[in-house]
Amino acid sequence: MPALLALVLVTAVWGVTFVQVKDAVAIYPLFGFMAIRFAIAEATLAVPAAPRLRRLGREGAVAGFALGLLLATAFALQTEGLRRTTVSSTGFITGLYVVLTPLFALAMFRTRIGAAAWGGVALAVVGLAMLSGVHAGSPRGDLLVLASTAATALQIVLVERYALRFDALALTFVEMLVACVAFTGVALARGQLDTAPSGRTVWGALLVTGIFASALAFLIQTWAQRRISATRIALVFSLETVFAGLFGYALAGDRLGWLGWGGCAVIFVGIVLAEPTAAEVLRSAIRRSPERARRRRTAAPPGGGP
Repeated sequence: MPALLALVLVTAVWGVTFVQVKDAVAIYPLFGFMAIRFAIAEATLAVPAAPRLRRLGREGAVAGFALGLLLATAFALQTEGLRRTTVSSTGFITGLYVVLTPLFALAMFRTRIGAAAWGGVALAVVGLAMLSGVHAGSPRGDLLVLASTAATALQIVLVERYALRFDALALTFVEMLVACVAFTGVALARGQLDTAPSGRTVWGALLVTGIFASALAFLIQTWAQRRISATRIALVFSLETVFAGLFGYALAGDRLGWLGWGGCAVIFVGIVLAEPTAAEVLRSAIRRSPERARRRRTAAPPGGGP
């Protein structure tokens, strides 16, 4: 249960940063922003991770390099795809990692996926389609976003394999370091680090995304995947789209409409179906509700009143 709640909190943080990042990159170049974001993430983990790095060994360092490269690739491809296609198409295709994650797990490691998990995946895809509207974009842009989604799904699957073998803090630090180096290289090549970021909007977004949405979020993911399968992680991560809609509604004046809210509900049902812990909590809450009502009626004084 703690792992599940921690992951839901991570998706909520990612959801709220959609609004922050959108405002920040309208002012500061995107790849320069990403380079500094992951530099902050790396600095956040550096001190506690330093004494643990020796535990990784060569295999752990290679694992962290692979995860960081996949992470940077996913962000870069999604960004380039978004420039060529629609926002709603990007949102839906990105959410398809809930399908690709179990497929990769099955193909690469012969991981058995239960019927409940597949049912949850199917509902999540339906919910994502309802939430995004699935407006058609350009084929080239959509393919770039799909490649980004594949990189994200592969990262989730590999984290499940590596989480049990290597120290979570050291592994996450190497992942952030590799992503930082990759984005710094792109940003320098494009001349996007020629000027330093300034202003409350940009620095606020950099600090929140660097510390909470990157360093702590991916550390929590690595820790949680010792306890939760990659397929269920992907399903919980689909809540990112839901939280993005909620915070967009609350902070940016976005309006989802009945179809969007219905999509949020369908995604939630899919997670409850596939995640036994969430389902048990829901069943317990349902069982307790009539019991509490009976207790209130029993404890109430005759004739009512205060």
